[in-house]
Amino acid sequence: MAHSDPGRRVDETAASMLEALFTQSPIGLHLLDADLRVVRVNTATPAMRGVPLDELKGRPVRDAYGIVEAGDMEVLLREVLDTGVPLLRHIVRTRVRGDPPQERQFEISALRLQSPRGSVLGVAVTSIDVTERERARARTRVLDAVRRHVGRTLDPVVTGEELVATVVPAFADIAIVEVVDAVIRGDDPPSAPMPTGTPMMRTAFRGGPTRPPQALPVDDVRRLSAPTPFTQALADLRPRVVPLHPVAPWLSADSPGAEAIRSSGAHSLLVVPLALRDAALGVVSLYRTGNSPPFDEGDRELSVELATHTALCIDNARRYTREHTVAATVQRQLLPRRPETHASLETAYLSVTGADPGAWYDTIALSSARTALVVGKVSGRGLNAAASMGQLRTAVRSLSAFDLAPEELLARLHHTAGQLAAERAHLPLGDPLRRAALTADCVYAVHDPLTGTCTMAAAGQLAPLVVRPDRTVTVPATAAGPRLGMTEGAPFAAVDIEVPDGSVLVFTSDPLLTAYLAESSGPLPSAPDFRDRPLQDLCDALVYALPADLGAGDAAVIVARTRFFPPDRFAAWQLASDPAAVSVARRRTREQLAAWGVDDETIFNTQLIVSELVTNAIRYGSPPLELRLIHDRTLTCEVRDAGSATPHLRHAGTVDEGGRGLFISAQLAQTWGTRYTAPGKTIWTEQALSRVTGPDGSL
Repeated sequence: MAHSDPGRRVDETAASMLEALFTQSPIGLHLLDADLRVVRVNTATPAMRGVPLDELKGRPVRDAYGIVEAGDMEVLLREVLDTGVPLLRHIVRTRVRGDPPQERQFEISALRLQSPRGSVLGVAVTSIDVTERERARARTRVLDAVRRHVGRTLDPVVTGEELVATVVPAFADIAIVEVVDAVIRGDDPPSAPMPTGTPMMRTAFRGGPTRPPQALPVDDVRRLSAPTPFTQALADLRPRVVPLHPVAPWLSADSPGAEAIRSSGAHSLLVVPLALRDAALGVVSLYRTGNSPPFDEGDRELSVELATHTALCIDNARRYTREHTVAATVQRQLLPRRPETHASLETAYLSVTGADPGAWYDTIALSSARTALVVGKVSGRGLNAAASMGQLRTAVRSLSAFDLAPEELLARLHHTAGQLAAERAHLPLGDPLRRAALTADCVYAVHDPLTGTCTMAAAGQLAPLVVRPDRTVTVPATAAGPRLGMTEGAPFAAVDIEVPDGSVLVFTSDPLLTAYLAESSGPLPSAPDFRDRPLQDLCDALVYALPADLGAGDAAVIVARTRFFPPDRFAAWQLASDPAAVSVARRRTREQLAAWGVDDETIFNTQLIVSELVTNAIRYGSPPLELRLIHDRTLTCEVRDAGSATPHLRHAGTVDEGGRGLFISAQLAQTWGTRYTAPGKTIWTEQALSRVTGPDGSL
């Protein structure tokens, strides 16, 4: 029995396998000689170029396959020839013939071929078409980048800019974002189909390095021409891939857009609506130009995910804008329109970067020509912060009517804030406000022009600045009490500081801004003529001087400038604790008011008020006694004594012989009150002046 030769059988098997690789294998096989010319290729090879096999043989590798980076590829293959180290799984890009030409990606491996004697014969190269795999990976990278980089701010315009910066050039050559104009302002988006003529704002545009032309500038608001792929996408909220042909009928409806498309050389358009809950927020237009492959179904599916993420970010920004707008509106209604201004204290309000809805400022006219200056900031944001701010501001105004000392007022305000915070614990479990703490910083100061001092107390970290006439800037060493609403019950302390004529006081709700203004090189001491220039000009100078990188948030600011109180508009007399002092007080009151040019009726009423207050002080108070008259916007009458007994307004009966003094004073005065100080107490009244005159009687 004859046996076949094993060696021959192996040779036949190897030859058969080699033939199968060249005629049946789906993996491209290329034999290159030592000069990197094509010797033989298998039937799968033409996919790399889309050309017949006969056109490849004998051609240099850099010309045969249309490799994009041919020079780099040739260097790598020569390194394989020289070193014998295989090249494994290297990705190359080639241009395949077609209309239009397409770019595909292949994963190649290269091995050096040697003869049995060791001479180098050439290189064997395998290639696998991995275009779809690489495109899928690229899409995944784009989606991941969009999720990481888009939506980092609550600004719909910035969100669009982040999107186009992420997808160009990784996914498209040109990207445009247009958002419904009402959405930019925080209004609800229109339901689909979007009404024709809805204004759209172009929020972002980005092109490749060729800087393609724009049909419209960014920030332009327009109504989309119809019918076009853009209006169709906004009607049915479905993305669409549109091949761009010069004779496409819809191009005639949008002449500026058509011209921009032709100039850019775009050949493929992907229109994606920005939609959420069946409402249209805007549209994204993606273009591919030049040798970029046209958009396909995989790109369309990816665009839906990109648009969904972007639409969600824009909607979050829209909700924030609406809430901020509502909160700002509430804040404007809750804050004073103009500051209270005395002849001895000019004040101006300033909102830096659009004040935080939780920040507030206030100036309150007090008795005896004094003025209270208040600045505070409530924790939280949005409408809830604005509402809490309004509650605390109202509480401050109500407490100030009792003429409380700054430290006592803050102590009572602290108690009020604690009660408001406790009320939140009774809100429904699902209400997020239930878990939000209510705390606030506040500084309360009282300026007294008659003594040239300012008494202040602070809750939290807020403190005012004092710029003296010699341009020295100081931060008073105010003992900061606990933040309003905190559980700790540490006492509040007040400090008295001198504020000479021409001093400037600055109260801010942001400690960082205060720290910057306190610098010796800051805008306050360097402002020219800060003592005499209009206060609003000084406020503008402060804003212009703030650096962009300061990092200060929204802040409410009060700028106040002290003035010398005219000595001829103030009079004081020491009185004896004797009934005869009543007639002396009446006489001096009549003479002083006449010198001020006050009308006779007011003089008569004031004499009666002085008579009753001095009588009460003699009967129920303790010496020494003092009578003061202050001629400011109103006429203030004060009687001081060292007693601590609280006066009580009585409603005397018809047959009662006494008990009507304070009642009569209250009826004649516009308002009245009691102020306690360390030496005792002061009973004061204020009367409106029918004529504002000078000492010489002039108006």
